[in-house]
Amino acid sequence: MFQPRYTITAKLLANIKRIAVLVAELNSKRFPSVVLFDFERKAREISAHASTSIEGNPLPLTEVKKILKNAPVHIRDTEREVLNYNKALLYLNTLAKKDVPALTIPLILKIHGMVMDGLTQKHKVGTIRQEPVFVNDVRTRQPIYLPPDHQDTTTLMKDLLGFVTQNRHTIDPLIVAGIFHRQHVIIHPFIDGNGRSTRLATKVLFAEMGLNTFNLFSFENYYNNNVTKYFQNVGLVGNYYDLKETIDFTQWLEYFTAGIIDELLRVGGDLAHAAVTPRTELKPYHQIVLTTIKKQGFIRDSDYAKLTIRARATRNLDFRKLIELDLIERQGKGRGAYYVFKK
Repeated sequence: MFQPRYTITAKLLANIKRIAVLVAELNSKRFPSVVLFDFERKAREISAHASTSIEGNPLPLTEVKKILKNAPVHIRDTEREVLNYNKALLYLNTLAKKDVPALTIPLILKIHGMVMDGLTQKHKVGTIRQEPVFVNDVRTRQPIYLPPDHQDTTTLMKDLLGFVTQNRHTIDPLIVAGIFHRQHVIIHPFIDGNGRSTRLATKVLFAEMGLNTFNLFSFENYYNNNVTKYFQNVGLVGNYYDLKETIDFTQWLEYFTAGIIDELLRVGGDLAHAAVTPRTELKPYHQIVLTTIKKQGFIRDSDYAKLTIRARATRNLDFRKLIELDLIERQGKGRGAYYVFKK
């Protein structure tokens, strides 16, 4: 059974308390949907950029935004990495909004399958590795870590998920999520895509404990701001079997929780400056349009007319405002026209 070693230091305890306060402050505030829509889009852009950049993807954030807005016809691997990560973010966010999923090995395999789709041989996508693998130093590209033998990875993964299931209600969720994150990296269950899969799976654990990072912030951004420090804290140097009895998670947990604080402060500050103006404020009837699109994927004027008592000319103004705010766009012509979320 997996029994990680760590110490609840004064620094770690202070970080956990600070996170609780910051989350409570954010949850106590109400922001216009137009602002939250914008922040959710930005969070996906930053996450897709940061998590792929950590692994060496050279595309800048400006290029990532363009790719996510309009995917190229002929996609390079660097672009596919970004699109795959964004697709996984959207999928997991949809699950979290419906019913927060439990983190299981099948879900982790699905995450890996989405991350690595089209980037490697099909038999290596969404499956536990069946061969040895080395981890290279991000700077020198020389091998620095030998993960567990592939014969042991499935057992180690089961032990890790068993630890998560057994302790999710008895140990602080932040500690559980942090331990999962590092141990998953240490096990290195896949040939490639381990880091991206780990960070997405950790988001699922966050959502389980009520901190849905799909919506507003990107904890991957903190790691990307200092990649060397991230790898120094999350990884190992040497042979797993020589190190496994001495692994201590304390320093990583302090770093892990500090990163969450950093991102919560950044997002909190940005939200505070996202002032509501008459132009951006959405009324209840605007929300009806957005909610209907969210439920059925589109809305026609005839649908809207059944849901509100507003005159046709006024309904047109409602649609126009949402179009001007880049929230929706019109598709089709004449009586066949309908509205969908703007891509």
